[in-house]
Amino acid sequence: MIGWLTDTIIGKFTMTFLISMLPVVELRLGLPYGIAIGLDYPLALLAAVIGNLLPTPFIILFVRNVLTFLRRKIQRLDGFIAGLEKRADNKKEMVVKYGPIGLCLLVAIPLPGTGAWTGALVAALMGMRLKKAMPAIVLGVLIAAAIMTCVSFGVIHLM
Repeated sequence: MIGWLTDTIIGKFTMTFLISMLPVVELRLGLPYGIAIGLDYPLALLAAVIGNLLPTPFIILFVRNVLTFLRRKIQRLDGFIAGLEKRADNKKEMVVKYGPIGLCLLVAIPLPGTGAWTGALVAALMGMRLKKAMPAIVLGVLIAAAIMTCVSFGVIHLM
């Protein structure tokens, strides 16, 4: 029944897209996954980039209100939310210092604790407007895609 997810182009595209939407792994896993399962590179790249970018405007626009709501309604989440805000606060130094270029670099560097989700969260908690944050995040995702392409095809060796 779910064989279409691994046996068809649409399924492979969908899985690559969905993996790239996930926080933490994002495009850094989505793109290599798509390439590894045999999705043509341009399709894998498209699925990974779109999947990685799709959540970011919603995070920028709504995360502060969602966190406030959750704190009020489910007080047991306060520690988790405070930790999330603290991690974002620790990452904002580069954005404060270099502005949108710093945000782009935060998103582009393929290391744990970086990426589009983190960049969008930092931008939102700093009160950065969507029209200022999104170009930096898009460029950062494209740079991350270039890096992960090189890693996936063995141009860059991580170990």
